[in-house]
Amino acid sequence: MRNTLLAGAAVVFATAALAACGSSSGDRGGSGDGGGRAAGAPSAVSSGPVAGTDAEPSGAASAGPRPSRSGEPPKIPADRLTPATGTFTKKQKEYLTDRVPVGMDPAAVLQTGQETCDRLDYLVKVDRDTAVGAIVTGEITGAEPAVAHLCPGHEALVERASHGYADGVHRGKGLRPGRYRDVSPTPDCTWEVTGPGGKVLASGSSHGGKRTTITIPEAALALTSTGCWAWLPEGDNG
Repeated sequence: MRNTLLAGAAVVFATAALAACGSSSGDRGGSGDGGGRAAGAPSAVSSGPVAGTDAEPSGAASAGPRPSRSGEPPKIPADRLTPATGTFTKKQKEYLTDRVPVGMDPAAVLQTGQETCDRLDYLVKVDRDTAVGAIVTGEITGAEPAVAHLCPGHEALVERASHGYADGVHRGKGLRPGRYRDVSPTPDCTWEVTGPGGKVLASGSSHGGKRTTITIPEAALALTSTGCWAWLPEGDNG
């Protein structure tokens, strides 16, 4: 079920990308400050530094790209983020700030964020838990910044995902006591919750791929999950 949903989403995104190629679109929600596609009015002029980002000092326009950090390629300064046609909205520029390497088309980077929003739009209509699980597992990448600036209507998905667990081993401060339900388990889904001294506090498997609820107690020190894909919080801990 999960793979079918994600595959269907991929078709939607490919179609959207072809339709958007070489052009800029209107805002997602119709608002001038909303997180949608670039407005269509041609313009070669970009606005000043975006509110909430470091302001460029006087004369920064001629200072060149931002210096690279941690070996990353230098980024295009915010005041030079201008599409080949049309203009970017305030929210779009906020999303693009410090994200566009020198030599790359800002519209291509924006398209990546918009496709993330499109995937969430598609999945949440089919199955909300699958949409959240895809964020938890990283199958949908860059969800947090894309949602923050381009599709804020999905903020609840990102918030819930921040309290979930993907398959793997989770220890220490990464554990939060409470109830969790697996999203799309395989017939080989197994889990184990351990406490001090490696004592097994809870364990089990999902027979036939049926969904299961587990409880992580206060004494838990580690959660190990295999074949369960993602665990989402239930009740008050969500």
